[in-house]
Amino acid sequence: MTGSIQSTPGSSGYLDLYPDRKMSFFKNPYILGLTAVAGIGGMLFGYDTGVISGALLYIKDDFKEVRESNFLQEAIVSMAIAGAIIGAAAGGWVNDAFGRKKATLFADVIFALGAVGMALARDPYILISGRFLVGLAVGVASVTAPVYIAEASPSEIRGSLVSTNVLMITGGQLLSYIVNLAFTKVPGTWRWMLGVSGVPAVIQFVLMLFLPESPRWLFIKSRKNEAVDVLSKIYNLDRLEDEVDFLTAQSEQERQERNNVKFMNVFKSKEIRLAFLVGAGLQAFQQFVGINTVMYYSPTIVQMAGFHSNELALLLSLIVAGMNAAGTVLGIYLIDHAGRKKLALSSLGGVFASLILLSIAFSDQSSSNGFYGWLAVLGLALYIAFFSPGMGPVPWTVNSEIYPEEYRGICGGMSATVCWVSNLIVSLSFLSVVDAVGSGPTFLIFAAITVFAFLFVLLYVPETKGLTFDEVEAIWKERAWGQNPDTRTLLDGENQS
Repeated sequence: MTGSIQSTPGSSGYLDLYPDRKMSFFKNPYILGLTAVAGIGGMLFGYDTGVISGALLYIKDDFKEVRESNFLQEAIVSMAIAGAIIGAAAGGWVNDAFGRKKATLFADVIFALGAVGMALARDPYILISGRFLVGLAVGVASVTAPVYIAEASPSEIRGSLVSTNVLMITGGQLLSYIVNLAFTKVPGTWRWMLGVSGVPAVIQFVLMLFLPESPRWLFIKSRKNEAVDVLSKIYNLDRLEDEVDFLTAQSEQERQERNNVKFMNVFKSKEIRLAFLVGAGLQAFQQFVGINTVMYYSPTIVQMAGFHSNELALLLSLIVAGMNAAGTVLGIYLIDHAGRKKLALSSLGGVFASLILLSIAFSDQSSSNGFYGWLAVLGLALYIAFFSPGMGPVPWTVNSEIYPEEYRGICGGMSATVCWVSNLIVSLSFLSVVDAVGSGPTFLIFAAITVFAFLFVLLYVPETKGLTFDEVEAIWKERAWGQNPDTRTLLDGENQS
């Protein structure tokens, strides 16, 4: 078993044997173009995350009931996340049934409709409905884009390419702050901020019509000729033959296994259960260490620190968003060099220190625009500087590669759902927790959670840098059943019976 895995295309043994067939990040413009177009879904994800933080300042000016209700403010922010939960939960099934391409097109249509609805909203409740629609689309996209990119990527640069989707997320957040600043003096400020988000969705829809389906999905659906055509644009002839032979041999077995895949099988199969717990745990901790309190509420946090001008708050938040994008670029390099696990651990260590700094900064609210105010801004910037290269891309990358092909859609959807549920809990409760215990203690709570996240990664997350999908699958089988494949086969048979 080990020998066959080491000789599969893209494995470390294969690339050691044929170093001339190894791919580099900038070697193939086709795969970069495919990644960039698929990543527009990530941009929509990021824009929707970031834009509401600035728009909320002006929505409160237009709607008295929103200004006077923390609940309505949290609902406007969080309803998109509620939609994303449903979108992510359904997205796994949509991906497996109709393909990654059609799932992306569906998400684009829903997002565009939601953007128009928000821009034309005449009361907070129509606005909340529009937020739900864009969230539904973002939920589907959050499942689809990483899987689509991963399945078309050579294993040796898969981490970097999937992380490019995270760069698009952070780029979308940065774009949202630029748009927020651009429209601060324009009549209908927040309507423009929310409405222009439909433009990237339309652009992706048009470009996606010209892109192929995932080659691995095509193989599973017995559309080999189409899959070979896609792979021929990614690999040179020698490696192409090996990739096609390998995927052809796998496809029949995977088709049979896919027919037996059911939701509860994720929990009945020990190795799939272990993989899902790691994937879902990473997604949950990504949210519970506080990232989206920073992205959704960063202008509000800046104002809490004593900077009361809407424009200044947005400008300082723009700097934070810029650091987020820059940090993700660093993560794209490090994730296939330093590795997923080391990157996550170092990231969490810096996040912990930054949260302690934020807690200190908010321990004295009396020094408006003084030392503590600037300390809070520094804490936000350091938080992003440490989070963005590691805990930003690592959970999405790991979740795109740790599941067998027949479970990749359903498990990806389930883990993304965990991400969005965790996101909803944090964003819906943040302002209320601050009201109840104060800003400083709130950041201390996030710091304590970061310690548990660090231990989780240290103890349970395997290093998957440079591994093929088969090699990753072997990790879970070894963790589940040890070195005795006969025992594993026997127990698998008992589970199926």
